[in-house]
Amino acid sequence: MNFFIRKFFVFALVALMFVAAEAQQAWTPEMQVKTKVVVAPQVSPDGRRVTYTVSEAVMTADKSEFVSQIFMANADGGNTVQLTYGEKSSTNPKWSPDGNFLAFTSNRKDNKNNLYVLRLNGGEAEPLTDVKTSVSNFDWSPDSHWIAFTMTDKKSEDEEKNDKGKNDFRNVAGWSPDGKRIYFSEAKGTGTRIYALDVAANKITEINETDEVLSGVNLNRTGTMLGFVKQNPETPPEAFVSKIGKFAPVQISRANVDIPKMPIGKTKVVKWKSKDGKEIEGLLTYPVGYQTGQKVPLILNIHGGPAGVFQQTFIGGRGVYPLATFAARGYAILRPNPRGSSGYGTEFRRANIKGWGMGDYEDLMAGVDKVVEMGVADPNRLGVMGWSYGGFMTSWIVTQTKRFKVASAGAPVTNLMSFNGTADIPNFVPDYFGGQAWENMEIYQKHSPMFNVKGVTTPTLIQHGDADVRVPITQGYEFYNALKAQNVPVRMIVLPRQPHGPNEPKMQIAAMQSNLDWFEKYLGTNSAQK
Repeated sequence: MNFFIRKFFVFALVALMFVAAEAQQAWTPEMQVKTKVVVAPQVSPDGRRVTYTVSEAVMTADKSEFVSQIFMANADGGNTVQLTYGEKSSTNPKWSPDGNFLAFTSNRKDNKNNLYVLRLNGGEAEPLTDVKTSVSNFDWSPDSHWIAFTMTDKKSEDEEKNDKGKNDFRNVAGWSPDGKRIYFSEAKGTGTRIYALDVAANKITEINETDEVLSGVNLNRTGTMLGFVKQNPETPPEAFVSKIGKFAPVQISRANVDIPKMPIGKTKVVKWKSKDGKEIEGLLTYPVGYQTGQKVPLILNIHGGPAGVFQQTFIGGRGVYPLATFAARGYAILRPNPRGSSGYGTEFRRANIKGWGMGDYEDLMAGVDKVVEMGVADPNRLGVMGWSYGGFMTSWIVTQTKRFKVASAGAPVTNLMSFNGTADIPNFVPDYFGGQAWENMEIYQKHSPMFNVKGVTTPTLIQHGDADVRVPITQGYEFYNALKAQNVPVRMIVLPRQPHGPNEPKMQIAAMQSNLDWFEKYLGTNSAQK
């Protein structure tokens, strides 16, 4: 008897160890928020060294923020050194034309961005400015003796007095060095292209030919080297350089080398025809360990903008939608680029004017149909989520169809009339719809989820920052109250201090986790794919 008891306990212990090991191999929101973001690679004028910025999450009992520091490495990727330290951020490094100095901005004093300069042959960074507001941008003079910078005007004495007295109302109110070429990158579909425009010959040359995502593309002052950040769905962002003559990226940074080597869902480009025959492209991320023929729950993820675009970026990074974690838990995720998206030409970009919730809705539904036809998506386990314009489309979708079992609307535009009267971009909706609400009341009502909300049944999560001036939080409250009045399962997460997108690590984790919990509750995978 004792033998069997001991054998049982040994078996149970091994099983627990296996479960613990499995858990360590799966993505979580906490892991995703720790992915470092690499920004602004700048190649020195002589092409020998590169500086770049690394942003990482700092979370303690009394702190939750992203802090950036500046690094430097040789152009061959060796001899990496960290140039700035401390609890405050240092950003936007720029080489002096003679290559002897590095200027940058930092909020290390009084939380105000000021200019600093670092002599690269040794010594500490010296402050160049001590402004009461913040330095926003700057540039060196050609002789390396001067720096011009921009900043917001400081408040007058009366404004400062009014601030203290709580009477603080507000009134609303890349060429190449020789000038012969222009280098540029805006999106090309789900990837990025770098182009060189020969001004004299009026000829455009495509520099790279692959579909990874390149950002922060910068030409050094002598026009010999490009610096940029490169990533793809399975590889986190890092800094790279390449000579102009032949595009051959050399990795400079190793900021994310310590990311756990966990299985990650595969992402592929898919294409389909919309109802009117227009070709639409998107990204389909499969669950970890997906086997052909499996039907799995599908989440439709809609981008913002509406001129945003989903590209082949790393799915294990920060944000509000933890794609790598969803994939680890058995979900497939479809990220379409419907009409109105950037990266597909002017005609496509303008194809949703006066048409929010119409042609773009058909594009999205046809994409879901495509993944169902592929045998990947279980048509009985569909969810939808999106932020900003994606939140608008999510809110719109649940007013138009009951095919989705669950929805999550982030910072959603739900009422075009009240949105236009309260947002910080009062010309945005009139530009799309050809006039103000009082000039064409019908079109504003026709395209607003709030005026189509009767009869919604889809359980809906609403997430909103209470400091959002782009899409004021009242937009979320309107939809929340309308659903609650109809006894629809609804939950609203208010993110304190957050603007249009959460910018604190703990708030991003809260948003990610609440999305995971909400979809798990209504789509019910309950376990990761093996």
